[in-house]
Amino acid sequence: MDKDEVIRDRRPMKARSFLTAVGAALLSLVLLATGLIWTMDRRSPLHLAEQPLQLPRSARFVPRDAAVALHWLADPSRLPAYAQAVAPASERRAARDGARAWRNGAFALAGLEFDSELAPWIGSEISLTLLDGASDPGWVLALTSRDNDGARRFLQRFWQTRSLAGTDLQISSYRGIGVISGRGALIGRDPQPLATALIDDDLLLLASGRGVLEQSLDVSQLKDQHQLGDQRLQQTVADLGDGVAVLTASPAAMQRWLQLPAVLTERSDLAGLVASLRPEGATLAADAVLAFRNKLTPQPWQPLKDLSDTAGGRALWLAQFQNPSRLLDADDQHPLAQWLGPLLRSHLKDQAAAATVVELDEGPLLWQHQSDGWLLTTSREQPQQAVVDAQLQEQGLSRSELDGDGEKLAVWTRLVRQRGRTAGLEAQLAVAQARAASVDWWGETLTGLKHRQDSRGLQPRLRQWQAISSDGRPSHALLLGAEPTQTLLAAWQPWAFIQALAGQSLKGQVQGLSLVADVDQQDDVGTKLPLHARLDLG
Repeated sequence: MDKDEVIRDRRPMKARSFLTAVGAALLSLVLLATGLIWTMDRRSPLHLAEQPLQLPRSARFVPRDAAVALHWLADPSRLPAYAQAVAPASERRAARDGARAWRNGAFALAGLEFDSELAPWIGSEISLTLLDGASDPGWVLALTSRDNDGARRFLQRFWQTRSLAGTDLQISSYRGIGVISGRGALIGRDPQPLATALIDDDLLLLASGRGVLEQSLDVSQLKDQHQLGDQRLQQTVADLGDGVAVLTASPAAMQRWLQLPAVLTERSDLAGLVASLRPEGATLAADAVLAFRNKLTPQPWQPLKDLSDTAGGRALWLAQFQNPSRLLDADDQHPLAQWLGPLLRSHLKDQAAAATVVELDEGPLLWQHQSDGWLLTTSREQPQQAVVDAQLQEQGLSRSELDGDGEKLAVWTRLVRQRGRTAGLEAQLAVAQARAASVDWWGETLTGLKHRQDSRGLQPRLRQWQAISSDGRPSHALLLGAEPTQTLLAAWQPWAFIQALAGQSLKGQVQGLSLVADVDQQDDVGTKLPLHARLDLG
């Protein structure tokens, strides 16, 4: 073989080697870029809630009978950035500052300065426990550290600064764990009893007193008494999906803190509430479960037959009920009837005509509250017109027919005496009925009844319905626009507390609220009632 042939034979080999090297380099660059993009993407504040829910290690120090336990599972340092990222461009700075104020205010309740004391080391798992015992009520805050030195350094500075401010320290050991306690505070603050314990160098317990802290340490030694050893609770939390926080509440706390009615919270079979919190853009979504120790004896609720696809209107708020007649039955012992029934009866007490239709309706029912009066949608002949007519006539109403817009309406009126220049009798409308192929419409006013043809006006409520009903099996739903949501939240104690932490009114940011109760879920242990809520902010 001559020299030229050797050269020709080597050229393909060199070409292949060169291409292989280039390919390897490009593949490395692609893998590196993919890794960097994935890392940056995971660090994006928009992924704050994209993590499966589970009880943190600190749940080992939370008694199963704690009044309230809140487990926060996301980096609190990223909360302002998330609020800024999802806010409209013109409101991003205000959203960021508001989230920072809310976060700092929450930690300030425990006497902690987030930016100066916690930000350099705090981890993504935080637990707050409220104990409502008669002898020693109080709270325990569990903080995780990103490294093994952060919590220890904080603890040294924490007690050093308070010692200089006049706090008398007591250092001892309890169950082999070092405990520091004292009564005092930073200069300018009211003295408060505090106690701390460091667990495995990266878990810090801060409590409202030595007795409360020792109670948490005692519970941690008994698997059948702490939350981390509760297998049913762990499964319930896992079933809630993704989120940033888990909340548990005892029946007493549900009444005291969440203002749920006593007829529900004082049931002997109620175990408590488990809920999750999940931000979705500018919406806060909450999924919850009411847990009962036994199988409920009342007949379970059936899935709702959705009437929204036939509906039009201009609803300020909209409700759907699977069986309103059953909800109004005062003898029904189902928890949802005990909870929602009194609310529905209270709303109907001054609306006799609407109450008549609702009481006779075995469902489904779609109720719209409009500026022009209420508007009801029921299944065709459910309730029957003749039965409604008999009830309304007992109330002094007269039925007649009215032609308008190419259709015939049934109207019920009462005679009202007019005084002054127009003295005489006038027929005052109480309710009007229109019929379609599969549904009946009942309106408080003719104008409100006419709005049923306005499908565009109902779109905001329908979007709320689609967002909250897609993953469940609803039996009842309530969808509110901005104004009724603001009115409802103004009377809710936890909302006032949240605004106090933020240091400002949040009324202008509230755009809507959706609430849904799913059908019963029974297992070998008892019954669960799933609940869902979505608060739209903007």
